[in-house]
Amino acid sequence: MDIDKKQNPDYLLNQIKEEEKGSSRGKFKIFFGYAAGVGKSYAMLMEAHDMKKLGHDIVIGYIEPYARQETY
Repeated sequence: MDIDKKQNPDYLLNQIKEEEKGSSRGKFKIFFGYAAGVGKSYAMLMEAHDMKKLGHDIVIGYIEPYARQETY
């Protein structure tokens, strides 16, 4: 490989993009909202349904970070 190509950022970026095309890695998406009841879960589930219809495998996780007595 030519030394100039190794130092060219555009060349390196194109190489990375080519390698990623064949990758089967998933995507990680976080749904944030300011308060309870603003539609985070609804938006997450609607998107999951849409992706499932397109044939994607879906995994959903849920974290409830506040200390409620019933979650201990």
